[in-house]
Amino acid sequence: MNAAPLSSSRDQNLAAAEEQYHCALDLVAAGDPCAAVEGFQACLNLNPEKLDAMHGLVRALQDCGRLDEGIVWATQLIERDPSDPLAHTALSILYQHKGMIAEAEAEATKARLLDWKRQLQQGIKPTTQL
Repeated sequence: MNAAPLSSSRDQNLAAAEEQYHCALDLVAAGDPCAAVEGFQACLNLNPEKLDAMHGLVRALQDCGRLDEGIVWATQLIERDPSDPLAHTALSILYQHKGMIAEAEAEATKARLLDWKRQLQQGIKPTTQL
């Protein structure tokens, strides 16, 4: 009998997380990424597995100039999904904005290699532009 309330509570949390996520996306679309940060964080508090919200949070932090926080979150995103080229690209961009060029180039290279690997696995001829 205890399983139903837990399941219901989990479902409610996931629904609330999704709502927070979409509200944050709306704020980004409206040109207010700084306000969106709070929404993405609220989403992740309810559903830490929502990697799209982590991506959104990283971008919103970047757009707000909160680069150090963005680096922390991008690093966490990479720890959760090391094969995500977009996460490495986001970290590269943050490093570039901070003037950390060597680190930015290293992350950009990782992103390209991961994307090429993905393309090969899907049978797509990878683009080799550097």
